[in-house]
Amino acid sequence: MASSKPVRCGPCKQDKVSTKADIWCYNCDEGLCSTCSGHHKRFKSTGDHKTIDIQTYKRYKHPVRSIKTECDAHGEQLNLYCPSHLMPCCDECISSHHSKCTGIKSLAKVVDETKIDNSKESVEDEIISILHFLNKMANKKSKNIKKGEHQYGSIKESISNIRREINQHLEQLEKKLCKEADTTWDREKSKLKGFISEIEEKKKKVKKIQDDLHAGTIRTSKLQSFLWVHIIEQKVHQYRQYVEDVESNDEASEVDIQIKRNDETEKILSELKSLKTFGDVKVVKSDRTKRRVTSWNRRAQVKSREQSNIHNMTMNIFTKTKMNIGKYISDMICLTNERVLVVEEKGKVNLLTSDGRLQKQLPISDKPFSVTQIDQDNIAITFPDRNDIKIFNMEAETVTKLITLDKSCMGLSFFNNSLAVGLDKDEIRIINLEGNKLKSIQVKNRSYLEYLVYCHDRVIYTDYEDKSVYCVDESGVQIWKYAQDLLGPHGLCTDTYDNVIVADWRSQRIIIISKDGQYSKVLLSEEDGLQNQKCLWHNPKESYGFICDSSGRYLVKFNFSNE
Repeated sequence: MASSKPVRCGPCKQDKVSTKADIWCYNCDEGLCSTCSGHHKRFKSTGDHKTIDIQTYKRYKHPVRSIKTECDAHGEQLNLYCPSHLMPCCDECISSHHSKCTGIKSLAKVVDETKIDNSKESVEDEIISILHFLNKMANKKSKNIKKGEHQYGSIKESISNIRREINQHLEQLEKKLCKEADTTWDREKSKLKGFISEIEEKKKKVKKIQDDLHAGTIRTSKLQSFLWVHIIEQKVHQYRQYVEDVESNDEASEVDIQIKRNDETEKILSELKSLKTFGDVKVVKSDRTKRRVTSWNRRAQVKSREQSNIHNMTMNIFTKTKMNIGKYISDMICLTNERVLVVEEKGKVNLLTSDGRLQKQLPISDKPFSVTQIDQDNIAITFPDRNDIKIFNMEAETVTKLITLDKSCMGLSFFNNSLAVGLDKDEIRIINLEGNKLKSIQVKNRSYLEYLVYCHDRVIYTDYEDKSVYCVDESGVQIWKYAQDLLGPHGLCTDTYDNVIVADWRSQRIIIISKDGQYSKVLLSEEDGLQNQKCLWHNPKESYGFICDSSGRYLVKFNFSNE
């Protein structure tokens, strides 16, 4: 709602004259009456200033005026941009907090290159996603109440049926259990209603942010629009965190009200005086919501388990199955349904059963290279010759998203709702599922970035020509480098403890490197009956995985054990 308080003309106020303003100048940050605005337009120094009529300004006054072009911490002009932290900075910010960050850019250049409408659309999509989740959760909880009412009625009926089977002495037990059911359900229903109220309040605030998003980009300069969208992104991030926290804790679990009938009730009916209770009313919370994989995934980081002693680990060959693909293999993964995808370099994408039998070839063309799984239904595939990444839906067997980049796309890994892609030999880029760049890690590989793993804010990749495995953080700082005894590393993956398993193609060995890069151990070699092993995949939650050779001749299923 527009403010009823009039805005006074700034220049007139300096002359101690109170005149009602007709327009607002964003450059001067003050109101102008009709007379002063005429002078304002005629002066060369102010003729190109951005102005707006005063009623529109008052309508959107609060959100627009919260856009600041100066640093809150240092009071200096925001003139630089840190791509590592995705935030505008002043000179003092860069020297005090971003001195180690790479790729610092001019804010004016970033603003000029940024498509505000695209950024606004991205934030709008995020808001819609949050509102969709909150609406869905509120509906689920409302249905849960109806379901609970039905369950509650069933419990009461069950209690009454038991009561009719026993004599007068059990009447007190019935009252006791009914009271427990009443208390339990009242408590849980109160929690459910309270949670719905909390969600409704969050929805109001998110919708307010949505309104502010539009308001802050109407009749504002491009810089102000850019900064405003950035401010809104920070607020949206808080509610995204709320959504992720809700999904990961007990509040998102479905509540079931059940009665567990005492197993000894029938046996001791003849000993009624010794019977204290014939059931318990309890709350059962389903973990189905926790297991659900969303399109944007959860950002909560799962802490690595205590590092295992790799010297006590052994890799055992469980099965070795002939595939006879006979083509040069570039990548291989196992899907959540335990089917295996084997990619022929610039050829076909083969879908196999876990025992290596070919089910079908996916309808994917354009010379694929690397593949990673996003969720139960979707995979992502790189196409180096086209500089593309395609999101492919396994159920519909169709491409649902095409991401085109400016360099040749090689290795690919998915983590934390983001994709890490190796570009040529010099960059690992972190992008979201819309293709927007989140971070850029500059590297100097001698070979193409064909194999990498992105997990827990680190990227681990192999350099075949340099005979090394590297581990860097998201800002590009090298955490460790391992080169001892490696002759030509290709595919790699991590185990349950974040140790790194590498297929060293030239030495015909599978090697495990401790997660700190300090130690290693040979797990399998040519003496174990394997040759030209190139691609690796390991189930992060289990002890098994798969190995594929470079020619697609065999598929090995392995498991880990401790000596």
